Amino acid sequence: MALHSTIQQTSDAMGELFIWTDVDPAHEQDFNRWYDTEHMQERAAIPGFKWSRRYHSKTCARPYLALYRTESLKVFTSDTYRQAFTKQTEWSVRNFSRMHNTQRRVAAVTLAYGAGTGAGIALVSLGSVAVAEQALARCKMLSQSAEGILSAKILTPDATLSTPLPSESTEQRVLEPYLIIDATSVSEAATAATALAKQLGLPETACHSFDLLWDLQSSDL
Repeated sequence: MALHSTIQQTSDAMGELFIWTDVDPAHEQDFNRWYDTEHMQERAAIPGFKWSRRYHSKTCARPYLALYRTESLKVFTSDTYRQAFTKQTEWSVRNFSRMHNTQRRVAAVTLAYGAGTGAGIALVSLGSVAVAEQALARCKMLSQSAEGILSAKILTPDATLSTPLPSESTEQRVLEPYLIIDATSVSEAATAATALAKQLGLPETACHSFDLLWDLQSSDL
């Protein structure tokens, strides 16, 4: 899979749906059951989707992250996806209402380094496309900052497609790019992210780390 030298933002770019959220602790068990027995499969089965992945953080105030890769951003304008997004199941509606501080982004994917899915990831909030371009240029050096670094990508949200969920505040909403680093352990991903953030002049609070809960390939359905 070819890496990129500039940030991808066109409709032909690979797409990724990004849901980062907290959830009401009283309903967390049902939330996880919904994701793991209905929602992941439902999304992965949509034509043009390639995989679904769930992550959890032990340290982040917004601990749940779900990522869904598509063949291109155009998949999010298809009739099948539009129907799935606008006609949610009753179970989905209940769990969406239990989310807090949610971010929903539909982003173009820029492959920045390596290949592969790790046991853990680090997420770096980049703030702007200009900083994302700087991060992209530095990603080729990621393996020097920590062991076990497998791959990295930059997600650049599309303003039109990134419709907020009801639990996301639209006040001062910022559609910033994110860098995601995959590694063989979450500690290795976090070490690399912290080092890169320092090089970019970003605070440590811009970095968050997550363990992979599970991966579902659309081709397995």
